Amino acid sequence: MEFMWQQHEEKQAMKDFLGQRGIGSRFFRYLRQNGGQILINGRLTNGPTNVVRNDQVTVRLPVERADPRVAISHQPLTILAEDNNWLVINKPAGLTAVPGPANRVDTVVNRVKGYLIDAGAQDQVPHIITRLDRFTSGIVLIAKHRLAQNLVQAQPLDKVYLALVNGRLEQAHDLIDAPLGRQPDEFKQSVLETGKKAQTEYWLERYLPALDASLVRVKLLTGRTHQIRVHFAYLGHPLLGDELYQGPLDRGIKRQALHASRLSFFDPFTKIVNQYEAELPSDFQKLLV
Repeated sequence: MEFMWQQHEEKQAMKDFLGQRGIGSRFFRYLRQNGGQILINGRLTNGPTNVVRNDQVTVRLPVERADPRVAISHQPLTILAEDNNWLVINKPAGLTAVPGPANRVDTVVNRVKGYLIDAGAQDQVPHIITRLDRFTSGIVLIAKHRLAQNLVQAQPLDKVYLALVNGRLEQAHDLIDAPLGRQPDEFKQSVLETGKKAQTEYWLERYLPALDASLVRVKLLTGRTHQIRVHFAYLGHPLLGDELYQGPLDRGIKRQALHASRLSFFDPFTKIVNQYEAELPSDFQKLLV
């Protein structure tokens, strides 16, 4: 895959020209070390150089071959959108994002690898940008190559979730500002003074008397592990079905009632804002009837 840009200044060092387009020194080294190429007006460059007005600079990315240690899965994916740089899926609850000790053969990464191979893609390494907990459903953004990963990780993503939390919330809108960390020898996260900054904004959509639960729209302003789950448990309103954080288990859902419903970000390649939505899964929807 290659990308082309035109120089509009009188003279500029190549490293500065590329840096303004998101290719910093670290990514530049990656290109050099893995067979990538940089061309000026179709001619290969070697070593430091300058670009001048009207020069065409082409960056050829190295092919990202599949890692043979990562298993291939041909289980289905629900694809919301796709182009040369991004793959956006609606992840079902119960599917792990990346291979680990408990599951190395059928995760999002394994399925996307199988999908890319079946599609005949040259680049066969999925780069997960928005990782969700195993039992959280919804939108997962995947970069198809390392440059896309590098560029999107340099910007904030607008992530919106829907959640069902226990009880009636006192505030219709609030910002939960409480640092998160982990106690020694504990898997779960906690609100700790020594933790990392964590901010969660929410809006009450409606109260469901039959469930004694509140449907909330949630926006992440930071991205800590289990952030939404911990913050609402801290308020005394844990998510329905969330056993780890003492959520009620008798409300008709067998996992935490959390869904990544919307995602938007500025696409550095098309220069427009990409926006995606994912419908609620059936186990969540039936509680709202």
